[in-house]
Amino acid sequence: MRALLSVYDKSGMGEFAKALHDLGVELVSSGGTARAIAESGLPVTDIADLTGSPPMLGHRVVTLHPKVHGGILADRRDPGHLRDVEEHGIDLIDLVVSNLYPFGADPSSFAHAESAASTDLIDIGGPTLTRAAAKNHEFVTILVDPADYGAVLAEIEAGGNTSASTRRRLARKAFAHTAAYDAAIVQWFDDEERVLNPDEVLPASIHLALERGDELRYGENPHQRGARYGIKNQPSWWDAVEQHSGLALSYLNIFDADAAWKLVHDLGDQPAVTIIKHANPCGAATADTLAEAYANAFACDPRSAFGGIVALNRVVDLETIEEIEAAAQADLIIAPGYADGVVDRIIAKRKTTRILQASAPPAAGLSIRQLSDSYLVQEPHSFASARDDWQVVSKTEPTEAQLRDAAFAWRVCGHVTSNAIVLAKDGTSWGIGAGQQNRVESGEIAAAKADGRAVGGACASDAFYPFRDGIDAAAAAGVSIVIQPGGSVRDEDTIAAADEHGLVMIFTGERQFKH
Repeated sequence: MRALLSVYDKSGMGEFAKALHDLGVELVSSGGTARAIAESGLPVTDIADLTGSPPMLGHRVVTLHPKVHGGILADRRDPGHLRDVEEHGIDLIDLVVSNLYPFGADPSSFAHAESAASTDLIDIGGPTLTRAAAKNHEFVTILVDPADYGAVLAEIEAGGNTSASTRRRLARKAFAHTAAYDAAIVQWFDDEERVLNPDEVLPASIHLALERGDELRYGENPHQRGARYGIKNQPSWWDAVEQHSGLALSYLNIFDADAAWKLVHDLGDQPAVTIIKHANPCGAATADTLAEAYANAFACDPRSAFGGIVALNRVVDLETIEEIEAAAQADLIIAPGYADGVVDRIIAKRKTTRILQASAPPAAGLSIRQLSDSYLVQEPHSFASARDDWQVVSKTEPTEAQLRDAAFAWRVCGHVTSNAIVLAKDGTSWGIGAGQQNRVESGEIAAAKADGRAVGGACASDAFYPFRDGIDAAAAAGVSIVIQPGGSVRDEDTIAAADEHGLVMIFTGERQFKH
């Protein structure tokens, strides 16, 4: 049995090579891998001696040779293949161990990089070896992950070779490895293109190599299986989330926690709390203390808050946990940290509540949503217009307090499923109407939930009001300022309605639909 070992990541290679040698496997290697094996006192054939060709082009060409790839790719059932290898003096190779240059790392730290450019880390020989061995997995074992060394050694020791099922499993893993590598290179080209051409937001193609991370308790419903996937070889924000206690996470726990975490970090620098239920906020508040923010967020809609997702943007202190204990059961709490004793108190009162600790959310990439057999892709959600871009279209000018209410309501509204109406005052969203097929009913729901608590506050609408009835409803709810995108053919009618009611009206110039 002959093994070719050519790896960048040499983790465990010394022990693995020795174990192969002890099993009678002939070792063939190149470059640094060959030196490491030789320095450990093991006999090893250098690829240059096998091929008769030295490394060239600054180590770009080492294993690209018929005596290497012929030995890997030969179909050992095909008489023609066997005649070719005999005629050309090619030795068969039964095991290939290969992993790739660290594309995405600092090029200056790469051993063979003379120009210190990212392209120096685009591996050619490694993927070619890997794909050749994986293609011929009926006869050749391919290893790309040191974690598999032990299992392969055990099979060789037990039966003299690996099993067909193991070779097939490892071949699939190898093709996934090279696919992820190529996807990372494509992403690098796209990133470079965006620097050169900032208007090129949507690339011509998207290549994702996703690796299964957490197995979830279940999917959207208990009869559906679910898992969280991350981009292979790229650490995910979710990988670093720490779960202190509670039941295993489900699909909706993660989906809603992600929504809650984004919103709570979008509410400014004050202590803030959001409560999410079925991807929509049922409460959102900022205040001077975290405890007050939680109390107000919960008071927005206590009925909906039962079984919800609670996100807090400060370390949870004892005063805040007392408010949480007095409120409805939460399925999940996520915060940047917990004061001493807080986690134990939650566990004592609510053993099943999932307690998560996380850092601030990362910047979002392209938004990708699956259709039946294709995908919708867009830029990530953002608020394009700033307060200085807003236009006061009413006769009445806003006060600073009204502008603060409007800004808060608008920010929450952008995270609510359309059609969305938010009534807010003093840093609290007292009424949220979400997901209705018409804006009037969303306004009615928001007003009913606010129940007079938003009087003198703000009303935000995620899209323009097509008719004045929405303005009439906002006035009936007692708000003093309406913030909306504008842009309807009936804008003059809605502005007239605002003036009739003595309301301030602001046009943001941008729509905030969320589906």
